[in-house]
Amino acid sequence: MAINWHNLTAEEVISKLNSSRSGLAQEEARNRQHEHGPNELTEKGKRPAIMLFLRQFASPLIYILLAAALIEFFVMRKPTDASVILAVVFINAVIGFVQEGRAEQAVEALKRLTVPQARVLRNGTTVPSPASHLVPGDIVVLEAGDKIPADTRLIEAASLSVDESILTGESVPVEKFTGAIEGEAVVADMGNMAHMGCAVVAGRGVAVVTATGMNTEIGKISAHVQEVKPPPTPLQRNIATLGRYIGIVVLAIIAVLIAIGVAKQYTFEEMFTFAVAAAVSAIPEGLPVTVTVVLALGMRRMAKRHALIRKLPAVETMGAVTVICSDKTGTLTESEMTSRQIYLRGRTIEITGVGYRPEGEFLENGQKLEPAKDEDLLLALRISALCNDSALKSDGDKYQLLGDPTEGALLVAALKAGLDQRALHEEQPRLAELPFLSEKRYMATLHRAHNGKDRKAVVYVKGAVDRVLAMCGKVLENGTPQEMTPEKMAHIDKENLEMAAKALRVMALAYAECSPTPEQLSHEHLDGSLTLVGLVGMIDPPRQEAKQAVADCKRAGIRVVMITGDQKATAVAIAEELGLPAGKAVTGLELEKMSDEKLSVEIEKISVFARVEPLHKLRIVNALKSKGYTVAMTGDGVNDGPALRSADIGIAMGIKGTDVAREASDIILTDDNFASIVSAVEEGRVIFDNIRRSVFYLLSTNVGELLTWTLAILAGIPLPIVAVQILWINLVTDGVYVIPLGLEPKHRNVLQGPPRRAKSGIVYSGMLARIAFVALFMALGTFFIFGWELPRVGLDKARTIAFSVLVAFQWFNALNARSDRQSIFKLGFLSNPLLLGGIGLAILLQVMVIYAPPFQSLFYTVPLNVNDWIVIVLVAGSVVVAEEVRKLVAPRIFDRGK
Repeated sequence: MAINWHNLTAEEVISKLNSSRSGLAQEEARNRQHEHGPNELTEKGKRPAIMLFLRQFASPLIYILLAAALIEFFVMRKPTDASVILAVVFINAVIGFVQEGRAEQAVEALKRLTVPQARVLRNGTTVPSPASHLVPGDIVVLEAGDKIPADTRLIEAASLSVDESILTGESVPVEKFTGAIEGEAVVADMGNMAHMGCAVVAGRGVAVVTATGMNTEIGKISAHVQEVKPPPTPLQRNIATLGRYIGIVVLAIIAVLIAIGVAKQYTFEEMFTFAVAAAVSAIPEGLPVTVTVVLALGMRRMAKRHALIRKLPAVETMGAVTVICSDKTGTLTESEMTSRQIYLRGRTIEITGVGYRPEGEFLENGQKLEPAKDEDLLLALRISALCNDSALKSDGDKYQLLGDPTEGALLVAALKAGLDQRALHEEQPRLAELPFLSEKRYMATLHRAHNGKDRKAVVYVKGAVDRVLAMCGKVLENGTPQEMTPEKMAHIDKENLEMAAKALRVMALAYAECSPTPEQLSHEHLDGSLTLVGLVGMIDPPRQEAKQAVADCKRAGIRVVMITGDQKATAVAIAEELGLPAGKAVTGLELEKMSDEKLSVEIEKISVFARVEPLHKLRIVNALKSKGYTVAMTGDGVNDGPALRSADIGIAMGIKGTDVAREASDIILTDDNFASIVSAVEEGRVIFDNIRRSVFYLLSTNVGELLTWTLAILAGIPLPIVAVQILWINLVTDGVYVIPLGLEPKHRNVLQGPPRRAKSGIVYSGMLARIAFVALFMALGTFFIFGWELPRVGLDKARTIAFSVLVAFQWFNALNARSDRQSIFKLGFLSNPLLLGGIGLAILLQVMVIYAPPFQSLFYTVPLNVNDWIVIVLVAGSVVVAEEVRKLVAPRIFDRGK
């Protein structure tokens, strides 16, 4: 019988699950995992390999070939030709099966890298754990931005509200509590439960896991829902549309050529086989599979450079990004905050030490201080340690911060003074709290008073200087609260700006005495009642690789806009150090006063947004998009979702980002590093260029083949190439070039040009002109060599030479396709070994077809001598010579529309 966990008290739930508030022991958790299985939703079974193989035959082109094979066998009584057609179809299916299999494996590998995480108590210690390892009885910690990892019963809740729309459809977040609920209740009324898949919008809580995997509420729903096949990406749709258009045009051309051929006394048999082979040669049926493989393998390359792709269209969009809106802390900076300076009324104290190692001294006017003997300093450090949710974990000489870097800097400063966080919490336990919210920009915690007889409680506050200062009615001077006058406030603000100008992030510390203890904190409790203790200045140095990445963006024509919650002076100082382009700096308050029209005008001049709240990001994105920019926006907070969704590319932080931000994003950075964004842009450009290379190669060779036949029919001479030879060229040898071209390594100049326009397609007018240029060389070369050899050596050998010339044109055209501007000598022949291997394999296959007796009868070939091969290579090599001369004389002649 199912237990109604919401009817039980928190202690009863813990008892029934044989757990405790300190969590399960590691060994017990392992035993329970064996019993309950992984905390995962069961996915629909993977498609069997045989189905993937059979899918390769589900294509209009394959249907045409199978029909042709039947006609060849039963009507024309040519079993050999029918066998060749069927063999080619089978080989094509094998190639497609291998390629798609690789693509699926790449995508599956990436899925395994995006495993959800949870914070769980094991033996009283909070540790990160894959959500799949959770078991009933585990105690999990929940904070704003988390995705709830399992069905849970809350045992602690501080201003906790949860978005349950995924289960209930109700868009308003639900305030949570810990008390028991009487009677039956639906999910929407279970105020003491938090269910898997829902998102924590605000506050924090602690909960015990009651159900995992398919036993959760969302698991019960998913068991009845069939997996929906993901739709094709815009690029895949464009490629499919391109293929259809080409197919229609080609079929029309073929119809005209058949009519001309019949008028010129060609036989029905010749025209039928011509129609089949021409359709195969000119319709780029392999393009969709090629694009899928290139995108999937491109995703894998991006993952190696710390950018995990969540949504496939992001791969193609990254190459068109024109503006990157980046958070400052942790993305452009190291995210290893160190407290450097404390300002107490009339005093400035320097703090030594680096990073999170709790070793350092406190200096005033160059003289060492004893923090334990300085009451004002000690109070500032006590607030730093208690109004704080972070923890420092030591492993020998190494220290790891669990929590926010800003809180880590404050905690480490307190530890340097000899304070013990655990002892402080025992002495002054937390009674209530106001969690930090980006809109409020401060955090407040309520504690039992320190050594107080008359006072019952004290509130400690930390937050943005302007926010906290506005709530202060007093300021601490030599241990005594004094009235905050406008003059004192102006002096404190001046100190704040001086610290900020040194690129220090400045936080204000304050407190308020409470009597009696309020049951729940609120802004009204604090406004005007705080006493300012001091300011803390922290340094977060810019990442060295971010400076280089910003410079790369300049060269690539990409604008970088810095967005931060820091005050303007700090933001401007960091921006200058990073080398961001000169521009205006605007605060969130100034942004709010601008109309959308005014912002749309000013957005071109702004390079820094300071004191920004998450919802401001949405206006910034929309303003940039209204000017025609393709925008990438970073985010890590629970409220960054709207901006991430609105941006062309939403980028979430993998380390400090919330689950909600990651869910809304297109890309997750596994290292939270701005340089990884630029790497993703670079890879996006490479992938798009590689798809263009593959398309150019396929279309130019296919059009070249069709032109060859067109010239022959118009001239009234025998067809230079028979149908089975064309099938061999297009469905076998083409495959060894297209994927290597799709994996062409990046060229050195990939970030030295402006981004492409977002509306620029795979095929553009300049590419069409280049296709015509190359295809004409191939067709004329094949036609003239056939016409030259026909009276000299007879039809069979002339066809064999024409067949080999057309194949050799492909060898050289594959080299041409590597770049539309750069010489292959500049790129280096060895820089794409896969392509060289493909060309080598194609040469071996062609030699086999020409000289192996079984293949000679199948493909109507005869042996060739050395002189024949010299002529073939010289004629086919002309296409490289023509392109090399063109690249030297007019490298940009085919750039129109690119």
